[in-house]
Amino acid sequence: MPLDGLPLLANLAIFAAAAALVWVAGTRLAVYVDGIAQATGAGQAFIGMLLLGGITSLPEIATVTTASWTGSPSLAVNNLIGSAAGNVLLLAVADVVLGRDALTSVVAKPSTLLQGTLGMMLLCMVAAALVAGDIAVAGVGVWTTALLGGCVAALWLSSNYERRHVWEAVGGRADEGGKLPGAEQPLRTLALKTTAVAAIILMAGFVLSQAGDAIAKQSGLGVGLVGFVLLAFATSLPELSSIVSALRIRRYEMAVGDIFGTNLFNIALLFLADLTYSGGPVLSEGGTFEAVAALLASLLTGLFIIGLLERQDRTILRMGYDSLAAIILYALGLVVLYPFAQ
Repeated sequence: MPLDGLPLLANLAIFAAAAALVWVAGTRLAVYVDGIAQATGAGQAFIGMLLLGGITSLPEIATVTTASWTGSPSLAVNNLIGSAAGNVLLLAVADVVLGRDALTSVVAKPSTLLQGTLGMMLLCMVAAALVAGDIAVAGVGVWTTALLGGCVAALWLSSNYERRHVWEAVGGRADEGGKLPGAEQPLRTLALKTTAVAAIILMAGFVLSQAGDAIAKQSGLGVGLVGFVLLAFATSLPELSSIVSALRIRRYEMAVGDIFGTNLFNIALLFLADLTYSGGPVLSEGGTFEAVAALLASLLTGLFIIGLLERQDRTILRMGYDSLAAIILYALGLVVLYPFAQ
């Protein structure tokens, strides 16, 4: 659905309308997923990673498929890696929303640490693949296949780890059980509503990304920077709305699990980009820009893992020190990346 032929103001209006729809849908999604977690007994961190993370990745599916199918694999990779870094930065936004405490000081379950660590490892694998280059076997890159397997293994490890209760943090604040209206419904009803919201996020998110791409081209920005900032912001709106909603009902592990889970799904979508691209392996189309972007996302994740381990409830400008450090690092990363934008 190309929007390049429309005037810039029309694309801005489409972008704003789609963003509003995605925001509302993401807000309701957190409520329904919370109800599913309570009805099934699944852990908040894992359900946040699996359902919130998976559903809020739907706009990336639409964007990546379109970009690869139309012969723009670099834009697809930029979008996925840019979303990974941008998603982690959303934890700093969530920290400001929480306000009274540092976000990482109230997340007390170790399963979030495992999720973040696995995500860091996979992002480093992405950077290694971009530097080393990929080779195709049966039309699909070896590295992207390995990354897909790594993401599946990460989901399995996270699920088992949360059930085992290997160790617990001392002095943490557990989720306080608050609910928004709509969470206490039959499981079937919650599943149907979750499916409906997911469909809205998929369609509106796709329109959002297409409008963002058109705006970026009409404004004269480079493709690399577009994929990293503008499209990343557009496709990260579901995550932002869902984690803000999760924080309002005091589902701290769910909020963090949403971000770490979304990044796992983003990495797995590199395999989808390979499947839909008629050329060589998509990771071979990348270069310095994409490799540095992957490392930036890994470093940002590492900052919050340090915060989760230290759990220091000290804030500045309504956020923890780790969140402030992440914002500074992200800004510096953009400065480093700008010369490589094409």
